[in-house]
Amino acid sequence: CRITGHGRDSSANALSEERLSGNEQETADRIAPMVLEDGRRSRRRAKPRRRASFIGVLGEIFITAGVVVLLFLVWQTWVNNIFVSNTQRDEALEQSQEWNKGEAVKLAPDERADPGVPIVDEAPGEAQVFGTLIVPRFGADYTRPIAESVSLERVLNTRGVGHYTGTQMPGEVGNFAVAAHRTGWGNPFYDINKLQLGDSVYVETEAGWYRYVFRSLEYVPASGVGVLNPVPQFDGAVASDRIMTLTSCNPIYTADERIIAYAVYDTWYPRSEGAPSEIAAIVNNLEGAG
Repeated sequence: CRITGHGRDSSANALSEERLSGNEQETADRIAPMVLEDGRRSRRRAKPRRRASFIGVLGEIFITAGVVVLLFLVWQTWVNNIFVSNTQRDEALEQSQEWNKGEAVKLAPDERADPGVPIVDEAPGEAQVFGTLIVPRFGADYTRPIAESVSLERVLNTRGVGHYTGTQMPGEVGNFAVAAHRTGWGNPFYDINKLQLGDSVYVETEAGWYRYVFRSLEYVPASGVGVLNPVPQFDGAVASDRIMTLTSCNPIYTADERIIAYAVYDTWYPRSEGAPSEIAAIVNNLEGAG
């Protein structure tokens, strides 16, 4: 038997090949311009990029520097303040523990006999811690060390609260004047403007606790040294009262002027008789730390 249609199939295959060759040529004719056009585009893309301009580089440097400064401000204003504030508080608690000689601190009764004239300590050497400041209005557990002098490097930027050398000591007739930062370095006096008439301000020393009562605020220029007089703002006047003056910067985040808080002496609590009940939170912290 022969294979049916063999000759006819060959003719058909030849015709198909001719048609295929014609299609391929037509396709090539269409592709050629595209390749050429794409080639031109490829050559245009291959051109080297222009170098960055001086102003562009300078702008990037300024942007980077701005970010670095912003991060530093965030650190200095918030994060670092938390660490410094906690360190100052811990130092004040440790100082109180040292004065208590490891013994439990008792609270004085609300009704007690007149403790008499307060003990007045000698003025210490520069940067030496001699007391702690306790202000319930600033927080139930607020306490900061008080060191001699208002040196930025040795006291205010590290210890927290500084005593103006030459002003009186706690409990002494005259003006016991202290200073602290309002913002930065732990924000010791951040809330000084929130003091209210009758608020207690305590100063603790080795002898005991001195209670002053807040009276008023005043705003003065940065050069207003009259607030440090034995009788504030009266040159040459002879003091008869025991006054405490707290100074800090104002407005907040600036140093254009000073905010002054005045308090007057009320009483004192000898260490042997116990701490005032108003600062029980501080006493509890001492017991917990011990």
